[in-house]
Amino acid sequence: MATIYEVSSLAGVSLATVSRVINNNTRVSDKTRQKVDAAMLELGYRPNSIAQSLASNRTNSVGILVSELDGSFFGQMMAGIESELRMAGKHVIITTGHSQADKEKDGIDFLISRNCDALIVHTEGLTDEYLVTLAKGKTPVYFMSRIIPELAGNCIYLDNELGGYLATQAMIEKGHSNIAYIAGPQFKADAHNRLAGHKRALSQNNLPFKEELYFEGDFTETGGKEGLKNFLSKASTFTALVCANDEMASGAMTYAREHNVALPQDLSIIGFDNIVFSRHIYPKLTTIDNPVREMGHMAAKLVLKNVYQQKGLTINHSFEPALIARDSIASINS
Repeated sequence: MATIYEVSSLAGVSLATVSRVINNNTRVSDKTRQKVDAAMLELGYRPNSIAQSLASNRTNSVGILVSELDGSFFGQMMAGIESELRMAGKHVIITTGHSQADKEKDGIDFLISRNCDALIVHTEGLTDEYLVTLAKGKTPVYFMSRIIPELAGNCIYLDNELGGYLATQAMIEKGHSNIAYIAGPQFKADAHNRLAGHKRALSQNNLPFKEELYFEGDFTETGGKEGLKNFLSKASTFTALVCANDEMASGAMTYAREHNVALPQDLSIIGFDNIVFSRHIYPKLTTIDNPVREMGHMAAKLVLKNVYQQKGLTINHSFEPALIARDSIASINS
């Protein structure tokens, strides 16, 4: 097995220079870096990651905690984080919390035990108080899709209240006044804030919030099916359905077709998140864009700037949602 001494000799540079190349130190010219890289390639030299870690006090790894591994939403989030970090020569370790406080704590403890240089976490079960205490520890922690006032500089988040407002306002502007709403689980901050936006749009247009047109779903297709089933079983009068995410909207659309409800002629539907399939189902789903991949990129840049001292990075902590108009809303007068 080749050694660092052989690399130094073949490249014609000092051991310290080889070490700086291995640890991505910027105080090395491109020409010298190329000589060292060529020598390592020729000799088949592989740097010892444990030795690198001890020498630099870095593992060049970032821990990621998400609620689930399946689904487009978390896939886009992880892809955004990983691709940005990989370009900077960092790797990720991923675990899940399943939106439960005990599992989220366990996941965070696991990532810290792996000596990650920083954590990027998407938590839904843990309290702000717990996370503020966590952030006082030795491992830097950054938060996805959540705003914690005391840790605002460590947060990357979407204005979910505005998104909820835009979704319902889109229906109102098409002439709808009897609007049903399928919410996400209300212990989740994003679901709670989207509902608040829905209520704000109703109030600003002098429309009442009707309990019989409200259903708390679970952010899955099944939740959407159950929500629409609930509304139809009550024989409630409504022409529009706002869903707190695209998966529930998809489930509601499936149930509508199975029960001969024409879309969007009999029922207009809007979702939230703008995940990949929303533009491919029929009718193409009008939705609210949640730029989660871009937010993932930004969370990674925040780590690169604060933890790895990478220069020239501009950080945007807050993202705004936008209406993506497609084919699933009809005018009430059409």
